[in-house]
Amino acid sequence: MRLNDPLVTDFEYEGAMYSVDLSFDNVLDVFDVLADESLREYERAEICLSLLLEEPCGKEMIFSLWNHIYEAFIHTKEKQSIEFDRKGNPLPVQKEQKQVLDFEKDADYIFASFRQAYNMNLYKEQGKLHWHEFKALLNGLPSDTVMQRIIQIRLWEPSKGDTEEMKQAIRDLQRTYALEEEVEE
Repeated sequence: MRLNDPLVTDFEYEGAMYSVDLSFDNVLDVFDVLADESLREYERAEICLSLLLEEPCGKEMIFSLWNHIYEAFIHTKEKQSIEFDRKGNPLPVQKEQKQVLDFEKDADYIFASFRQAYNMNLYKEQGKLHWHEFKALLNGLPSDTVMQRIIQIRLWEPSKGDTEEMKQAIRDLQRTYALEEEVEE
Protein backbone atom coordinates (compact mmCIF):
# COMPACT_ATOMS: atom_id res chain seq x y z
CA MET A 1 0.00 0.00 0.00
CA ARG A 2 1.31 3.39 -0.98
CA LEU A 3 -0.39 6.54 0.24
CA ASN A 4 0.23 8.31 -3.05
CA ASP A 5 -1.50 5.56 -5.09
CA PRO A 6 -5.29 5.44 -5.39
CA LEU A 7 -7.15 2.46 -3.99
CA VAL A 8 -7.72 -0.12 -6.70
CA THR A 9 -11.22 -0.27 -8.16
CA ASP A 10 -10.24 -1.31 -11.67
CA PHE A 11 -7.17 -2.66 -13.41
CA GLU A 12 -5.87 -3.79 -16.78
CA TYR A 13 -4.89 -7.40 -17.38
CA GLU A 14 -3.76 -8.78 -20.74
CA GLY A 15 -5.28 -5.86 -22.61
CA ALA A 16 -8.70 -5.98 -20.92
CA MET A 17 -10.05 -3.65 -18.22
CA TYR A 18 -11.71 -5.14 -15.14
CA SER A 19 -13.66 -3.52 -12.32
CA VAL A 20 -12.84 -5.17 -9.02
CA ASP A 21 -14.69 -5.00 -5.68
CA LEU A 22 -12.01 -5.12 -2.98
CA SER A 23 -14.23 -4.11 -0.08
CA PHE A 24 -13.03 -5.86 3.06
CA ASP A 25 -16.21 -7.92 3.50
CA ASN A 26 -15.97 -9.13 -0.08
CA VAL A 27 -12.34 -10.18 0.40
CA LEU A 28 -13.33 -12.00 3.61
CA ASP A 29 -15.97 -13.85 1.55
CA VAL A 30 -13.17 -14.81 -0.85
CA PHE A 31 -11.18 -16.21 2.08
CA ASP A 32 -14.23 -18.28 3.08
CA VAL A 33 -14.36 -19.74 -0.44
CA LEU A 34 -10.62 -20.50 -0.34
CA ALA A 35 -11.09 -22.33 2.95
CA ASP A 36 -13.93 -24.51 1.59
CA GLU A 37 -12.28 -27.91 1.14
CA SER A 38 -15.31 -29.33 -0.66
CA LEU A 39 -14.48 -27.20 -3.71
CA ARG A 40 -11.86 -28.00 -6.33
CA GLU A 41 -9.14 -25.44 -7.09
CA TYR A 42 -10.80 -24.45 -10.35
CA GLU A 43 -14.15 -23.93 -8.60
CA ARG A 44 -12.50 -21.82 -5.91
CA ALA A 45 -10.83 -19.59 -8.49
CA GLU A 46 -14.05 -19.26 -10.49
CA ILE A 47 -16.16 -18.37 -7.41
CA CYS A 48 -13.54 -15.91 -6.14
CA LEU A 49 -13.50 -14.15 -9.49
CA SER A 50 -17.30 -14.01 -9.54
CA LEU A 51 -17.21 -12.33 -6.12
CA LEU A 52 -14.53 -9.82 -7.07
CA LEU A 53 -15.28 -8.93 -10.69
CA GLU A 54 -18.33 -7.27 -12.18
CA GLU A 55 -17.91 -9.09 -15.50
CA PRO A 56 -16.83 -12.71 -16.01
CA CYS A 57 -13.60 -13.60 -17.75
CA GLY A 58 -12.95 -16.34 -20.26
CA LYS A 59 -12.58 -19.89 -18.91
CA GLU A 60 -9.05 -20.15 -20.32
CA MET A 61 -7.76 -17.35 -18.11
CA ILE A 62 -9.49 -18.07 -14.78
CA PHE A 63 -6.35 -19.27 -12.98
CA SER A 64 -4.01 -16.65 -14.38
CA LEU A 65 -6.44 -13.79 -13.66
CA TRP A 66 -7.18 -15.10 -10.15
CA ASN A 67 -3.47 -15.43 -9.37
CA HIS A 68 -2.86 -11.90 -10.66
CA ILE A 69 -5.64 -10.42 -8.51
CA TYR A 70 -4.53 -12.33 -5.43
CA GLU A 71 -0.84 -11.42 -5.77
CA ALA A 72 -1.42 -7.81 -6.84
CA PHE A 73 -4.30 -6.72 -4.61
CA ILE A 74 -5.03 -9.15 -1.77
CA HIS A 75 -1.74 -10.70 -0.67
CA THR A 76 0.59 -8.44 1.29
CA LYS A 77 4.12 -8.47 -0.06
CA GLU A 78 5.76 -5.96 2.23
CA LYS A 79 6.55 -6.84 5.84
CA GLN A 80 3.64 -5.82 8.08
CA SER A 81 2.67 -6.69 11.60
CA ILE A 82 0.01 -9.06 10.22
CA GLU A 83 0.33 -10.84 6.87
CA PHE A 84 -2.34 -13.12 5.39
CA ASP A 85 -2.23 -16.45 3.58
CA ARG A 86 -4.54 -17.41 0.69
CA LYS A 87 -7.22 -18.56 3.13
CA GLY A 88 -7.19 -15.24 4.94
CA ASN A 89 -5.43 -16.50 8.01
CA PRO A 90 -2.78 -14.17 9.36
CA LEU A 91 0.75 -15.44 8.96
CA PRO A 92 2.93 -15.43 12.06
CA VAL A 93 4.82 -12.32 13.01
CA GLN A 94 7.25 -14.19 15.23
CA LYS A 95 9.85 -16.73 14.10
CA GLU A 96 7.61 -19.54 15.27
CA GLN A 97 4.65 -20.63 13.15
CA LYS A 98 1.95 -19.42 15.54
CA GLN A 99 -1.35 -18.09 14.27
CA VAL A 100 -2.44 -15.07 16.27
CA LEU A 101 -5.67 -14.02 14.54
CA ASP A 102 -8.56 -15.73 12.77
CA PHE A 103 -11.14 -13.58 10.98
CA GLU A 104 -14.01 -15.93 11.78
CA LYS A 105 -13.20 -16.79 15.40
CA ASP A 106 -12.07 -13.27 16.26
CA ALA A 107 -14.85 -11.41 14.44
CA ASP A 108 -16.41 -10.04 17.65
CA TYR A 109 -13.05 -8.86 18.95
CA ILE A 110 -12.10 -7.24 15.63
CA PHE A 111 -15.48 -5.49 15.49
CA ALA A 112 -15.16 -4.26 19.08
CA SER A 113 -11.59 -3.11 18.51
CA PHE A 114 -12.50 -1.10 15.41
CA ARG A 115 -15.39 0.43 17.32
CA GLN A 116 -13.13 1.27 20.28
CA ALA A 117 -10.14 2.58 18.32
CA TYR A 118 -11.80 4.26 15.34
CA ASN A 119 -15.48 4.56 16.35
CA MET A 120 -16.13 2.55 13.19
CA ASN A 121 -19.01 0.11 12.80
CA LEU A 122 -17.67 -2.52 10.41
CA TYR A 123 -21.18 -3.65 9.49
CA LYS A 124 -21.93 -0.14 8.20
CA GLU A 125 -18.63 -0.17 6.30
CA GLN A 126 -19.47 -3.32 4.32
CA GLY A 127 -19.20 -2.62 0.63
CA LYS A 128 -17.34 0.65 1.34
CA LEU A 129 -14.15 0.05 3.33
CA HIS A 130 -11.42 -1.12 0.94
CA TRP A 131 -9.38 -4.22 1.83
CA HIS A 132 -6.14 -2.20 1.96
CA GLU A 133 -7.72 0.32 4.36
CA PHE A 134 -9.07 -2.50 6.52
CA LYS A 135 -5.66 -4.21 6.73
CA ALA A 136 -3.92 -0.94 7.59
CA LEU A 137 -6.42 -0.20 10.36
CA LEU A 138 -6.23 -3.77 11.68
CA ASN A 139 -2.44 -3.68 11.71
CA GLY A 140 -2.51 -0.32 13.47
CA LEU A 141 -4.92 -1.19 16.26
CA PRO A 142 -3.72 0.40 19.50
CA SER A 143 -2.40 -1.90 22.22
CA ASP A 144 -5.33 -1.11 24.53
CA THR A 145 -7.91 -2.70 22.18
CA VAL A 146 -9.34 -6.11 22.98
CA MET A 147 -7.94 -7.68 19.80
CA GLN A 148 -4.40 -6.49 20.51
CA ARG A 149 -4.65 -7.71 24.11
CA ILE A 150 -5.77 -11.13 22.91
CA ILE A 151 -2.89 -11.26 20.42
CA GLN A 152 -0.49 -10.39 23.26
CA ILE A 153 -1.98 -13.21 25.35
CA ARG A 154 -1.63 -15.67 22.46
CA LEU A 155 2.00 -14.68 21.90
CA TRP A 156 2.97 -14.57 25.60
CA GLU A 157 5.76 -16.82 26.78
CA PRO A 158 6.90 -17.03 30.40
CA SER A 159 9.98 -15.11 31.40
CA LYS A 160 12.35 -15.48 34.33
CA GLY A 161 10.70 -13.00 36.71
CA ASP A 162 7.12 -14.22 36.28
CA THR A 163 5.46 -15.71 39.36
CA GLU A 164 3.76 -19.11 39.16
CA GLU A 165 0.40 -17.43 39.79
CA MET A 166 0.94 -15.06 36.87
CA LYS A 167 2.09 -17.88 34.59
CA GLN A 168 -0.98 -19.92 35.46
CA ALA A 169 -3.33 -16.96 35.00
CA ILE A 170 -1.93 -16.22 31.53
CA ARG A 171 -1.99 -19.91 30.53
CA ASP A 172 -5.66 -19.95 31.53
CA LEU A 173 -6.24 -16.88 29.34
CA GLN A 174 -4.34 -18.57 26.49
CA ARG A 175 -6.69 -21.54 26.72
CA THR A 176 -9.68 -19.18 26.75
CA TYR A 177 -8.51 -17.33 23.63
CA ALA A 178 -6.83 -20.25 21.85
CA LEU A 179 -7.41 -20.63 18.12
CA GLU A 180 -6.46 -24.28 18.07
CA GLU A 181 -8.44 -26.99 19.80
CA GLU A 182 -5.69 -27.64 22.32
CA VAL A 183 -3.05 -25.30 23.74
CA GLU A 184 0.38 -26.77 24.40
CA GLU A 185 1.64 -26.32 27.94
